[in-house]
Amino acid sequence: MTPSTAHARVDNVGRAIMLTLFTIGVFGIQDVLSKTLVQTYSPFQVTMMRYWGFALFALVLVLRQAPLRQALSSKVPVLQVVRGSLLIVEIWFFAMALQSVPLGELQAISLVYPLLVTLFAIPILGEKVGVFRFVAVGIGFLGAMVIVRPGGLPLGWGVLFAVISSTLYSIYIVITRKVSQFDSAATSMVYTGLMGLLLSTAVGIFFWQPMAWSDFGLVVTIMVTSCLGHGLMVFALSMAPASTVQPFNYFSLPWAIFLSALVFGHWIDPVSLVGAVIIVAAGLVVMARERIRRVPVPQEPSLPGRD
Repeated sequence: MTPSTAHARVDNVGRAIMLTLFTIGVFGIQDVLSKTLVQTYSPFQVTMMRYWGFALFALVLVLRQAPLRQALSSKVPVLQVVRGSLLIVEIWFFAMALQSVPLGELQAISLVYPLLVTLFAIPILGEKVGVFRFVAVGIGFLGAMVIVRPGGLPLGWGVLFAVISSTLYSIYIVITRKVSQFDSAATSMVYTGLMGLLLSTAVGIFFWQPMAWSDFGLVVTIMVTSCLGHGLMVFALSMAPASTVQPFNYFSLPWAIFLSALVFGHWIDPVSLVGAVIIVAAGLVVMARERIRRVPVPQEPSLPGRD
C-alpha cells in the first residue's frame, strides 16, 4: 500500500464517521417530529406515512443496481418476507412507545438491541458465545433494570412496547445476517421496502384521520429527511466497514437526551443516565469482541424508527 493510498483510506474513514454522526442527528430530529405527531395522530398512520418515504428510497436505490424482477428473485423468500414483516411490526411498537416514554430513556432501552443480537445469534445462526460476551450482555441488561427500577421510569405500556421493539429489531438484524448468506443487499432492500409498504398501508389506512397543514408539513419533512438520512448512511458504508462506523451509533443516546430536554423539557434523571451508560459500555464491549472474531455485520442502512 502506497502512502497516498493509506492517506486516502484514512480520509474516507473520517468522512464515513462524520456522515454517520450527521445521519444520527437527522434520525434524532425525526424521532422528535414523530413523537410530536403521535400525541395527536395514530402511530399506525404516522408510521405508514413515514414508511412511504423509505419505500420510495429503497426502490430507487434498488432500481439503480438491478431490475426489480431480478432483485425480487430470492433464494430464501420466506425468510425475506418474515424479515420485512418483523421490521414494520418493530417500528409500530417503537412509534407506540414514543407516545409515553421520554426520548432519552427510550433511546437507552433501544440500545439494548446489540446485546439481544448476541443472544439470538446462538439459535438462529448457530454462533458460539463465550463467557466474556455473556457477562457483557448480563451487565447490559442490568443497566436496563437500573432505568426501570422502582421510582425510576414508570412501568407501563410504553416501556413494554420499547422492550418489544428492541427484541424484534434484534431478531430482524440476526435474520438479515442469515439472508445475506444467500441474497444480495439489493434483494434484501427491496423486500424490506415492499413488505413495509404493504403492511404499513394495509393497517395504517384504517387509522387515517385528516391532518392539519402544519402537521402534514412535519410528515413531509420526515419523509424527505428519511430519504436523505438513509442515502447518507449508504454513502458512509461505502467508505468504511459497518464494524467501523457502528460504535458511533451510540451518539444517538446523548443526542436524544439533549433533544428531549430542548424540545420537551424532560431531563433524564442521574440514576437512569448511569443505567444508560452501562448499556452503552456493554454494547461497545460486545461489538469489540465481535469485531475481533470478524463476525459479518449487515451492510444495509439503518431504517426508519432506528437511528
